[in-house]
Amino acid sequence: MKKIQILGTGCSKCKKLTGNAEQAVRALGADCAVEKVTDINEILKFGVMMTPALAIDGEVKSVGKVLSADDIKVLIQ
Repeated sequence: MKKIQILGTGCSKCKKLTGNAEQAVRALGADCAVEKVTDINEILKFGVMMTPALAIDGEVKSVGKVLSADDIKVLIQ
């Protein structure tokens, strides 16, 4: 199972990215868990200085932008 992490403090962009990630997982029928990481210290451990960010299996794939569900599908596959 892949682990998709949304790194952000809960702003509207973070929520939109979370929704897009969940939509991408549903559309693909992928075996993925979507997790929100809101603790700033945990976010900093990823080396992320701007949110929202998206990580897959612990590897940061996007920083500072809201990816579309289609963009996320490409990253998952």
